[in-house]
Amino acid sequence: MAKGMIVVESPTKVKTLQKFLGDDYIIKASVGHVKDLPEDELGVDIERDFQPQYVTIPGKKKILGELKKASQKVKDIYLGPDPDREGEAIAWHIAEAIDGKDKNIYRVLFNEITKNAVLEAIKKPGKLQQSKYEAQQARRILDRLVGYQVSPILWEKVRQGLSAGRVQSVAVRIICEREREIENFVSQEYWSLTATLRGKESPVPFDAKLVKWKGKKVEMANESEAMAMKKRLESVSYMVSKVTPQEKKRHPLPPFITSRLQQEASRKLSFSAYKTMKIAQKLYEGVDLGEAGTVGLITYMRTDSPRVSTEAIHQVRGWIKNRFGEEFLPSKPNIYKSRKGAQEAHEAIRPTSIDLDPERMKSVLDKDQWALYKLIWDRFVASQMASAVFLQTTIEIKAGEGIFTASGNIPIFPGFMALYVEAEENHVSLEAKTDAEEKKLPPLSEGEVLQLLNLTPKQHFTQPPPRFSEATLIKELEEKGIGRPSTYATILSTIKEKGYAGIEKGKFFPTELGCLVNDLLVVNFPDILNIEFTALMEENLDKIEEGEKGWVETLKEFYIPFQKDLEMAKVSMRDVKREQIPTEILCEKCGSKMVKRWGKRGYFLACSSYPKCRFTKELEENGGNQKLETDVRCEKCGSPMVIKNGKFGRFLACSNYPTCKSTQSINTGVHCPQEGCEGTLVERRTRKGKTFYSCTNYPQCTFALWDRPIPEKCPLCQAPFLIERQGREGIVKRCHRKECGYRASE
Repeated sequence: MAKGMIVVESPTKVKTLQKFLGDDYIIKASVGHVKDLPEDELGVDIERDFQPQYVTIPGKKKILGELKKASQKVKDIYLGPDPDREGEAIAWHIAEAIDGKDKNIYRVLFNEITKNAVLEAIKKPGKLQQSKYEAQQARRILDRLVGYQVSPILWEKVRQGLSAGRVQSVAVRIICEREREIENFVSQEYWSLTATLRGKESPVPFDAKLVKWKGKKVEMANESEAMAMKKRLESVSYMVSKVTPQEKKRHPLPPFITSRLQQEASRKLSFSAYKTMKIAQKLYEGVDLGEAGTVGLITYMRTDSPRVSTEAIHQVRGWIKNRFGEEFLPSKPNIYKSRKGAQEAHEAIRPTSIDLDPERMKSVLDKDQWALYKLIWDRFVASQMASAVFLQTTIEIKAGEGIFTASGNIPIFPGFMALYVEAEENHVSLEAKTDAEEKKLPPLSEGEVLQLLNLTPKQHFTQPPPRFSEATLIKELEEKGIGRPSTYATILSTIKEKGYAGIEKGKFFPTELGCLVNDLLVVNFPDILNIEFTALMEENLDKIEEGEKGWVETLKEFYIPFQKDLEMAKVSMRDVKREQIPTEILCEKCGSKMVKRWGKRGYFLACSSYPKCRFTKELEENGGNQKLETDVRCEKCGSPMVIKNGKFGRFLACSNYPTCKSTQSINTGVHCPQEGCEGTLVERRTRKGKTFYSCTNYPQCTFALWDRPIPEKCPLCQAPFLIERQGREGIVKRCHRKECGYRASE
């Protein structure tokens, strides 16, 4: 008779455990979750304290039947799904389905799939952790409440098939806001001045940069200022005023946690977060090593703790000493602190055995598996190596009233950098960066007079913030407390699949759909789109897991304000599906004005005389943003101006961007009706995103309208302009003078 039954998630784990344990145990796989909320309804009883209505996942009835049947043959049942919240929920649902009242049900955590770790876990099993399960349940219900109640509003107001997510929508907001920062960025010109110098004793020239003038930070805004500064400095003497040698250390980084692994694999290997986690899962579950059998090569890959076991540290220190020598080994192990709020249940991601080095594994792993395994291996080993040491020398040079500086770095001891150097964004390694920075300076002494060989002025422009890559977006989410390590890969995949963001040259850009949905959600659901609010919810989920907060209490705190926003949004959310934005473009078939409408592929132009005239026209796409050309000419270069959507609504931008960066408000062509005012009415937007029209002379003139003014005389009272708005019967024109009463629809 078997000693017991072990249930894990993956069939791959079943094979690995079977080799470790033989026929002593019945080993089964749940193949992921077995129960979940129903797909075709909310599945949460809000009136009864948010009780979830779990159902068996389609296709899992047979698996549950097999588990229940197998459980009847044993007394002890060991539930070993992954050691995280999702795994706890799977274990809980399996325990409920088996209904083993006369059984001993244990929870076992396999932080690594090695024989010793598995035997130890079974030898010292634990209990199901209710607070951990409730934290997962609260997260699942939160996501369901948002997704199943906000998404239908988007279907009604925008288009079918759209989705809103408690965390994914915040990630889209971050991408959209960065794009608008880039669009609104105004580049500033500045100049630098570099002196090429030579010492008396050394024929080797070196460069020094002008940093101060008359004791203040030097600022040269244009070429004339730079050339004037050059002229002043061409005739003065150059003398070394200060030489500062300083020993600097570069310390090794901690072993990987999930988010750092995803970031580094993106930078060094060009892996998506999803691909990284998929490969890491395989390395964790086990790889066939031939005679040695199937062995898990890394510890559990969903963790936010850099903690490492004492045994693993002892092994790696021995390996470092044997391979590199005593000088590469710190006197004490390097200990790394977890960030605030990190879960300490798991170790960092590391190799399960120091004996399974990457070269030995090259023949049994495919190219991508080996690359990721080597990355994990090198980072872990380097984390316990000695710091790298450099000699940094800074030279200060006095030239008249100016101060120049030059610096150089000389490597003294490579330390951990003999094995591993972290990558930077755009796949530039610190090693490459160091090569550029670590230039040797010639031996110079204080008071030494230098020979000026050349003065080189150079033009520069300030740069906008870059778009997010997968690595930098994960870093941003992590720093802001949005989501958790186990969710980043899913978040990034979802926003791409839903068409809210695309990838261009490895960087995220928001699509027109992404910007539109984001703007609607920010206005109508300010809390769930608020970064601080979302981070607070993640903290509350952690508190539920720690037993410091109740899951029902947390859901109530969230739902009361959310329900009010929900009811308001059903009524007041902008109806993009049905709105018609007037333009000055004429229909090519009937001559009527075209309107901008929203369709399945984004905005398009349609004849305002529909259904009499059904002519439509696509809008020109540029960089994912739709632009409407106008007959307004740029005041700077004469190019046509185009309508763009920015942070504060629509505006006119030069079509010759980025050569010309001229912008202006959209002018209606209607003069302000206030007596004595010479301004015109322009389109603006409130903080909540609602369009209105006000005078260009604001704040001196406070005249404003909600409806769009058009430069057409009223046929009844001869008022200089009419106002129009979209009504149920189409576009309605009215006289802006209430006493007139003129009204007509098109």
